[in-house]
Amino acid sequence: MRAGWALRGLGWQEQLGGGGGRDVARWFPGHMAKGTSQAEASLAVRGEQPWREEGEEPPEAPDCSEERAGSFPGSQESRILKHLEQQGFRHVHFTDCLKDENVKKIVPLVTELISNSQRYQRSENVESCIMVIGVPNVGKSSLINSMRRVHLRKGKASTVGGTPGITRAVLTKIQVCERPLMFLLDTPGVLSPQIECVETGLKLALCGAIKDHLVGEEVIANYLLYTLNHHQQFSYVERYGLPNPCDNVEMVLKSIAIHLGKTHRVKVLTGTGDVIVTSPNYNAAACEFIHSFRKGLLGKVTLD
Repeated sequence: MRAGWALRGLGWQEQLGGGGGRDVARWFPGHMAKGTSQAEASLAVRGEQPWREEGEEPPEAPDCSEERAGSFPGSQESRILKHLEQQGFRHVHFTDCLKDENVKKIVPLVTELISNSQRYQRSENVESCIMVIGVPNVGKSSLINSMRRVHLRKGKASTVGGTPGITRAVLTKIQVCERPLMFLLDTPGVLSPQIECVETGLKLALCGAIKDHLVGEEVIANYLLYTLNHHQQFSYVERYGLPNPCDNVEMVLKSIAIHLGKTHRVKVLTGTGDVIVTSPNYNAAACEFIHSFRKGLLGKVTLD
């Protein structure tokens, strides 16, 4: 059955067409370019960028992946760890910053990595300043705020939101721990200036790393439907009152709109005059479909 859904649910490719996705492929807002420059300048000022001149590799930093709602099932952790290890990442740590789970393990791990670094020469300066880097909307600010709650019992220091681009510049140092004294630098999310593969762009958009309107909510919803069917995640059927799984995104969005009362009045021009009819709001239904997935309400799916 899975192969059948995979073969039939390719409407998103037809929607994009041969030249589609140009906005996604070239999406590199000004705040990304500015943030990248600021991050590099900040590293240079703090003397933490010698490997660029010497051609050496920097000390490895931990990859603190935040397991957000709808990201991936726990059974996938070993597969993800193996894949990252093949890419050279040895210190991968999964956290849930909504529940502050496993956040306490980060400071000891970072402290050990810094102390074991060949460039660790800070006998007169005991504080550490760590830069948090990642793609947009992955939870960098949430991680900082979670660490402050756990170690300092303090509130938010970085603004968070469900859309990319909330952090638009490299911020000042934010203290996250007293002993050892540790500061973090929040940074804007950065993507590659060009995304060569349209499907990669759709995956990023579905996760909220690219603003929805640049791709199109209905295009993202179409890809989401294909993904759910491919992984046999059919919880959307009961949630939106469908009789059975469906690979027609228009039918699914119409059912969502009717089920949730998301309709609007549209003027139709006829030969006898204008007629006002009530029509399903497909865009609003697509937004509901996408946001439900991001909240984990349609099941957990690994896109890669």
